[in-house]
Amino acid sequence: MKAVRLVAVGQPLQMQEIPLPVVGERDVLVRIKAAGICHSDAHYRAGKSTVRPLPMTLGHEIAGIVEQVGDEVTMVKVGDRVCLHYLLTCGDCYYCSTGHEQFSMLGHYSNGGYAEYIAVPERNAVHLPDEIPFEQGAILMCSSATSFHALRKARLQGGETVAVFGVGGLGISAIQLAYALGALDVYAVDINPGKLRLAEKYGAVPIDAASCDPVPKIRKLTENKGVDVALEVIGLPQTMKQAVQSLDIMGRAVLAGITDRPLEIDTYHELLGNENEIIGTNDHLLQELPLLVELARRGKLDLSDAVTRTVPLDAGAINGVLDKLEHFGGEVRTVIVP
Repeated sequence: MKAVRLVAVGQPLQMQEIPLPVVGERDVLVRIKAAGICHSDAHYRAGKSTVRPLPMTLGHEIAGIVEQVGDEVTMVKVGDRVCLHYLLTCGDCYYCSTGHEQFSMLGHYSNGGYAEYIAVPERNAVHLPDEIPFEQGAILMCSSATSFHALRKARLQGGETVAVFGVGGLGISAIQLAYALGALDVYAVDINPGKLRLAEKYGAVPIDAASCDPVPKIRKLTENKGVDVALEVIGLPQTMKQAVQSLDIMGRAVLAGITDRPLEIDTYHELLGNENEIIGTNDHLLQELPLLVELARRGKLDLSDAVTRTVPLDAGAINGVLDKLEHFGGEVRTVIVP
C-alpha cells in the first residue's frame, strides 16, 4: 500500500510502498477515508518531538471504514464507520486502569494515517455516526479531543470565563466546547483576521493580537479581572506567557501548544500571589470520546468550518501543508483524503 513517511528528521516526507498491516486477533483493519494534518506533525518532521523508529508513517487524526476484523473482535464489524483513538493502550496496565493512557501514539511511535490502510486494536475504533463526515471525524480525534481534555483538566465550571490563544483546529473546537461546558464568555486571541471572524461566528469575542496587546485588552473586557481559564494551543513562549498574565485570581492556564523553548514568568506576581496554576495537557483519554462524538452528532460542536482544505495522499501536497504549519500559517485544518 502507499504511505507518506518521515524518513529523516528535518527532511521532507516521502511516498513509499509498504506492506499491508498485519491484523492480530483483537485488531481491526481500517481503510482510511480521511487523515488530518496536525501542527504536531510539523513539529515531528522538524525534530521538536522525537519520532521513533524511523521511517514512520505520520498522521494521528484518522477516520475510515473497517475492512477486516480479527478472530476475537466483538465490538466492531466489517463496514463500520469509525474514527480512531490514536493512543495505543493495553487497557490492563496500571496507567490504563487509572485512566492515564496518553503515552503511546499513532503516527509518533507506530505507523499512522498518512496511508491507505491502518491496523489498530478494536478498542481504538470509535463508532462514527452517519451524521459526521469522515473529514470531521478525523479531526475530532485530535484537535477537538485535545481541546476537550484540556478544558476538563482546567476544571472549567459553569459561569466561568475563558481565553483561547490560537484559533486553529484546536481553538475552533475549544471555543465551542467551552460554551458547551458552561462558559459565560470566551475570548479568542489570534493575528489572522479570517480565523478571528470564524471565532466570532461561534460566539467568541475576537481579540486581534496583531493590533493590540491581548492581556490588557482581556482585562479591560473583564472589568480588570482577567479570565478564569486561559488555554494556549499555539506553542509559543510569548502566547503562553500572555495566557498566564490574563488570569484572574485563582485562574488556571492550560498549555497544550508544543514548543522547544522555555517559558519565563514572574513567579510571585503572575503565579504565587494570586494562587494561579499552570497546567500541562497532553492528548486526551478514550473515556472522553463518546461524549465528544455525541456533542458533534447533535451539532453542539460544529466542525463544518474547521476543515478548510483537503489534499490527496501525495508527499508534495502534504509537505506543503507542513511547511506552512511550521511557520504558524496555513488553514484552520487540512485533511488528507486518499
